[in-house]
Amino acid sequence: MMDHEQRINMKFCFKLQKSAKETHEMLKLVYGDAAVTRKTVYKWFERFRKGCESVNDEERSGRPSTSKTRENVERVSEMIRSNKRLTIRKISEDLNISYGTVQSILTTDLNMRQVTAKFVPPVLTEEQKQQRLSISLELLERSASDSGFLRYIITGDETWVYGYDPETKVQSSQWKSPSAPRAKKARQSGSNIKVMLIVFFDLDGIVLAEFVPRNTTVNSEYYKGLLERLINDVCVKRPEKWANGFILHHSSAPYHTSLLVQQFLSDENITVCPHPPYSSDLAPCDFWLFPKVKMAMKGKRFESVQDIKEAVTAQLDTLTKEDFQSCFTEWQERWDKCVQSEGEYFERD
Repeated sequence: MMDHEQRINMKFCFKLQKSAKETHEMLKLVYGDAAVTRKTVYKWFERFRKGCESVNDEERSGRPSTSKTRENVERVSEMIRSNKRLTIRKISEDLNISYGTVQSILTTDLNMRQVTAKFVPPVLTEEQKQQRLSISLELLERSASDSGFLRYIITGDETWVYGYDPETKVQSSQWKSPSAPRAKKARQSGSNIKVMLIVFFDLDGIVLAEFVPRNTTVNSEYYKGLLERLINDVCVKRPEKWANGFILHHSSAPYHTSLLVQQFLSDENITVCPHPPYSSDLAPCDFWLFPKVKMAMKGKRFESVQDIKEAVTAQLDTLTKEDFQSCFTEWQERWDKCVQSEGEYFERD
């Protein structure tokens, strides 16, 4: 057990005439958060000074010879159920059993592991969950009853693209031999050079992609002009949608749902596909297109806005018709997952 191993190391340091403080610092370097406390080191150094050679705990009345009993497994399980953020050290101190025993109970007997919390959009209210559930159900039913429903949807959104976006941990990983030193990577932040990208696409591919001019605010007026340009592109690139009418899908951003934009869409007889708020996991641009474009650019440095635009355009050009069709298939699957989770955020595959 880890506690026993640290006691052996404490005894070794004591024999080398290291101080308790020095020993504790070395233990922290080796074991990190799992290192015993300074108080524990001083306690064992005092025992060694008195001539004690054993690194085992002294027998105490009422304490079993082994602390990994069925009773303690149940006690640890009960504590974790009541507070999943408890540390091993806290459980060890409260139950008066060793750190290693608690660790073994958690990992072996209870088959648990410690993971960090997953970042999700804001915690949903019951009303927001119900919105996500009802809209997903509606879209599933419409796609099931109307085989042409998805074909007439054009979806779009906007995002910032940076001149430098640090690569992910997976991208920066590399193979190493046991004797080779571990590669180091400096902590870096995104670039101040950036440009806003706006894209609309359907089952067949990109309908409109443009970059917002520098020092331009995307508001209701700008978005209305953007929709006018989208309509012109639909007329040229998707004549069947122009003739039969298309369905617009966009997020619930304020300028998407402003009175000016709603009036314009009404005047143009454009139907809007409903989208629940705080639901980037149900927006094709957010769960598919933008991550796909940006992932290929991570870790690369672009010196100007023009360089960013060229890199983004090159990435968009690599996408095939089959890619967009797969995206729409995944979109349907996400509606189903949302229904299955009763409106809650669901795990990504």
